[in-house]
Amino acid sequence: MATFVVGCEAERQNLPAGWHRGAANRRTANVGPLPLVAARHAGIQVARRLPCGRPPRAAGWHARSLSTTEQVRQVCGSDCSRATSRCDVSDYTLLTGATGLLGSYLLRDLLCAGCRLVVVVRPNKRQTAPKRIESILQKWEGELQQELPRPVCLQGDVNQDYLGLDEDARQWLAEHCARVIHSAAALTFHEESNGEPWQTNVEGTRHVLQLCEDACIRQMHYVSTAYVCGVRTDRIYEHQLDLGQTFRNDYEQSKLQAESLVRRAPHLQQTTIYRPAVIAGDSQTGYTNTYHGLFMYLQLMCVLARNTEPGPDGVRHTDLELHISGDEPRNVIPVDWTSRVLCQLFRNPAAHGRTFHLAPQQRMTARQMIEAGYTYFNSTGVTFAAPSAQPQTSSGNMGQDVFQSSGMYRAYEASDPEFDTTNLEKFAGHLPCPEIDEAMLHRFMKYGEEDRWGKRRAAPAQIPFCVGSYLSQLWPAPDLPAPEVSPPAWTLGLDVIGPGGGQWTLTLAAGRLAAIEPGIHAACASHLKISASQFAELVDSMESYRQDQRPLAWEAPDAAPGFNISAPQLGRLLGQPEKTAPVSAPRQLTKKPG
Repeated sequence: MATFVVGCEAERQNLPAGWHRGAANRRTANVGPLPLVAARHAGIQVARRLPCGRPPRAAGWHARSLSTTEQVRQVCGSDCSRATSRCDVSDYTLLTGATGLLGSYLLRDLLCAGCRLVVVVRPNKRQTAPKRIESILQKWEGELQQELPRPVCLQGDVNQDYLGLDEDARQWLAEHCARVIHSAAALTFHEESNGEPWQTNVEGTRHVLQLCEDACIRQMHYVSTAYVCGVRTDRIYEHQLDLGQTFRNDYEQSKLQAESLVRRAPHLQQTTIYRPAVIAGDSQTGYTNTYHGLFMYLQLMCVLARNTEPGPDGVRHTDLELHISGDEPRNVIPVDWTSRVLCQLFRNPAAHGRTFHLAPQQRMTARQMIEAGYTYFNSTGVTFAAPSAQPQTSSGNMGQDVFQSSGMYRAYEASDPEFDTTNLEKFAGHLPCPEIDEAMLHRFMKYGEEDRWGKRRAAPAQIPFCVGSYLSQLWPAPDLPAPEVSPPAWTLGLDVIGPGGGQWTLTLAAGRLAAIEPGIHAACASHLKISASQFAELVDSMESYRQDQRPLAWEAPDAAPGFNISAPQLGRLLGQPEKTAPVSAPRQLTKKPG
């Protein structure tokens, strides 16, 4: 029986997340902050469910070495063709790219909409995978002034087979996950020594599809790009893909190949494609965490303006000649709108199975950007001329530096096509794209300067109390054989929101807490939503009581699925004495002799 150790608990024990102390100190699954803890009480050990949530046919199933697909066939008597219509799973959605700009907004918006998420995240040099997600969520909580649910966090990497997930993690996905939003991508324009952008965009997508087949996930929501159209000047329609076009760079071509892989995958029953145009910052705050595209030009403008001394009139004269007309349209969209629309389409089943261009109705121009810079920096001096190989400038080497820095985007200066948005207008026409006007461009510039154009470090996550770490310490997880017959069990879905929170299923049998599993099962008899700070207070109260008395044991009567319990009742489940009036019968928790 595997044991999942939470990220903060693993660090306390000087173990990497996903390891546990036990026989042979063997490696289990990287489930980050949501532990699976099995404990024997009164001769009980609760085994994990097989894919589709069905009970095993025979005792000892957990010792078999079977692939997920083979297990499904044995349990269900068929293959995974019914995976998309399973009604006995808790319906989690797997999200990749959650630490990217768009992915972090999708994480926020989907959680706010009540979607249950599982994310695959790789650690970086400064933070573990769970802490990266915690830092992002705490940022959003600070802005929203509300606590958010936590996703199931799997440590992995899209550049590895099966995203680097072991059999336990993949089986968990097979049991609980119905669909994938694949938004992870590399924005590298030209191939580098590490194989990007092909490695992430093509091979990473191939690995996601491999995982979907293994875990019987049949619904794919793929975040492509509008620029799979390549070099074209005519109107681009949503149903078009490979017309033999040429490409400006490797990024465009790699995304076309990735989208083609998704469309051709035989094991997917439904594929929805989202093709955003150039994604900029937040329309309200100016926030970004990547300085590509529009923000690269804004940064160059800032460098040029801030390095030019004001004249006697107080105006900065940045003499620079740009060899464009200035009126070329640009397809740029704010990231918050992109996420909002994508979530709207994702949550509408009638929109699934289609392709959507996420493009603006009103396109911006280079002239608008330059004029916004004039008013922001109190500057002038940029002139537009006919296209040429080199700019002519009277600002020394500064203009030449600007020209060289923007070279990777020069192919987009000549043409940026018009994208058809028929499907988008049909299903999300009530959410028009905000126009990128002077005020919004000023917000982008202001945020870029405050962020020192990406050099400012984000505040580390603060976790006063890690619920997952506490739960993993309740009991050891002995590697003992499961009994041939298990007594009736009662399950509670525990949703702890806020810093240090998470989602678990608690199983009670024979009046005792028998198992803790990551995620909330669809078949949970009862549910409780509580903040991490409230949970910490509950634990403090329990610990004070345990210093003097033996904990009481409780049993739960039959309860209809979806029945919600209270925090005091949870305390009684974990051993806290009753301090409040019981809830009305017949759904109250009843005392069992200790």
